[in-house]
Amino acid sequence: MEIAEIIAKELDKPLQAVQNVIALLDEGNTIPFIARYRKEAHGAMDDTSLRTLEERLKYLRSLQERRDEVLKAIDGQGKLTEELTAAIRNAATLAEVEDIYRPYRPKRRTRASIAREKGLEPLAELLMAQGRNLPDPETLAKSYLDADKGVNTIEDALAGASDIVAETVSDDAENRKALRSLMQTRARMETAQAQEGDSVYSLYYAFNQPVNRLQGHQILAVNRGEKEGWLKVSLPVDRELALNLLENRLIRPGSKAESFLRAAVSDGYDRLLKPAMETELRAALTELAADGAIRSFALNLKPLLMQPPVKGFVTMGLDPGYRMGCKVAVVDGTGKVLDTAVVYPTHGERQRAEALKTLAGLVRKHGVAHIAIGNGTASRETEQLTCDLVKECPGLSYMVVSEAGASVYSASKLAAEEFPQYDVNLRSAVSIARRLQDPLAELVKIDPKAIGVGQYQHDMPQKRLDESLDAVVEDCVNAVGVDLNTASPSLLQHVAGLNSTAAKNIVAYREENGIYTTRKQVLKVPRLGPKAFQQAAGFLRVPESKNVLDNTGVHPESYDAAEKLLEACSYTLKDVKAGQIGELSQRVKQQGETRLAEQIGVGIPTLRDMVKELLKPGRDPRDSLPKPIFRTDLLDLKDLVPGMELTGTVRNVTDFGAFVDIGVHQDGLVHISELCDRFVRHPSEVVSVGDDVQVTVLAVDEKKKRISLTMKKQKKA
Repeated sequence: MEIAEIIAKELDKPLQAVQNVIALLDEGNTIPFIARYRKEAHGAMDDTSLRTLEERLKYLRSLQERRDEVLKAIDGQGKLTEELTAAIRNAATLAEVEDIYRPYRPKRRTRASIAREKGLEPLAELLMAQGRNLPDPETLAKSYLDADKGVNTIEDALAGASDIVAETVSDDAENRKALRSLMQTRARMETAQAQEGDSVYSLYYAFNQPVNRLQGHQILAVNRGEKEGWLKVSLPVDRELALNLLENRLIRPGSKAESFLRAAVSDGYDRLLKPAMETELRAALTELAADGAIRSFALNLKPLLMQPPVKGFVTMGLDPGYRMGCKVAVVDGTGKVLDTAVVYPTHGERQRAEALKTLAGLVRKHGVAHIAIGNGTASRETEQLTCDLVKECPGLSYMVVSEAGASVYSASKLAAEEFPQYDVNLRSAVSIARRLQDPLAELVKIDPKAIGVGQYQHDMPQKRLDESLDAVVEDCVNAVGVDLNTASPSLLQHVAGLNSTAAKNIVAYREENGIYTTRKQVLKVPRLGPKAFQQAAGFLRVPESKNVLDNTGVHPESYDAAEKLLEACSYTLKDVKAGQIGELSQRVKQQGETRLAEQIGVGIPTLRDMVKELLKPGRDPRDSLPKPIFRTDLLDLKDLVPGMELTGTVRNVTDFGAFVDIGVHQDGLVHISELCDRFVRHPSEVVSVGDDVQVTVLAVDEKKKRISLTMKKQKKA
């Protein structure tokens, strides 16, 4: 079966659509471009499906390459047969290919290879063949004594033959496949405490669970506990069952070699096969858990990046702190820094009063509308100060925002280039303010792993994690679009078709020549060719352009089609700019989408996208999302009582539940069992990062600072 056919079957997509996507990828097109501007070719797959297809394509191609390498290697040894060729060609996974190749792979010296050097392989083969006239092993072994080769006794000969049999059993692809299946269904993970003392892994000091029922977070926790020396881990499986499985494939009951072979199989299982298969199973479990964790991380990251912006308001960012004080930055509606300060509200009453006076002065001077408070050290005291400030300045409101990664950004080379005049701490305050104004534009400057919405991210395969998170960032940036005249290089480099060099060149050209007035002007940017322009153009916005299409998601290649569409519906580009095409959708329906699409030379999916863009030039998909919750007063942990109903914001989603910010500086946990009244396989089915949710307090542990919440409907007393 061809690769395209395999993928089409696995993803349940039309074969032609899969073949088209593969061709588009091979031509160097990006996923965002294919998803948005080649819908007719792929049947309107979304970016997630396209990335899954791309990932599977890479795997199957690497599988094919490995098959060819193994076939060539075995053929070079003169051992390739038709049966072996067919087995390798039909292997569906890399693991199966490696199992088949294992007996032919060059090995380091083993007990079996030493026995072969002593000429004992024919003895092992005769014993395994278990012929009808086979003499007993001791009698057979006498013919293989050779003092020159170190085979001095019958025991020496049989021991060497046993080593060869044991390795043969271990290397057999079918044996490994059968044992792999047995362990996946029957093995258990057992853990025990490895050293005295309490730790965060105490839950796993006596853990016992079938491997096929393990949760991803359990696997990752056990791995980390073992790495840090707190846990001992084993994967026991019924030994008798495993040996029976192997013996049934090799031993003929009643054979004179039966006892010898049972002992050899037992040795091969205990010494070679079981440890190898345990290691493989641990790796497979870890990979499975890592895949789940990476998917969860990506699921959490997307809504975090796509949080609605709070545009056009002067904003104050507060980066709380004790010894170094609270850093303050005021930015205008576009994120430009207007003022900075440092206040010390935790150093005493006099300093607190001075801090309040300073902040009030900045609010009045610059017309601050909102305050963003970082949720780190001393944020509690800073929020209390802000509540007092709100009382002095009517109309002012605040929000506590996650400052995860802010310190990473503020100490980075990028921050130093952006704000050379400010120290590290003030840069952090600017970042916090801008996170409220436009989360996407600010968070793209930070390594996604540092944003704080994953679990065990440092235990993940970093290359795969980076690829997955970078894909999420790319999809978000391109879904929103980027203003060519205000975007930073950090944002531009995530636009389809652009890299960091092109992004810097775009900004450098803008600074040298003034603002862009058309999309096509980007073609004048050094080292940005027609292919990069084709991929990027539809995601770039130029609000200042005379052509309103430059401020929409309509691709330049479809400008003629867009104008034909408007003309067919009795409109012009001037009408689009004036917002006077409110009946466009109705007129398209009246004329018929199919006929109109043929008339203007596009497919129906492109026609529909075009209509949406023309109706709302410059639209931001984030504007349709629920707005963030601002606060004007403070709630304390001690104020919480069971049964209290509150509104909160989801900060993180894990395998076991969701953490919700309810305004007390300690996120509460809604366990997976408390998310709703129906069964939930994973919390992501119910909530996403950034969601505003209604919760009820179940329990509060002030000492451990733990809050248990529920989202289930509560029965009225």
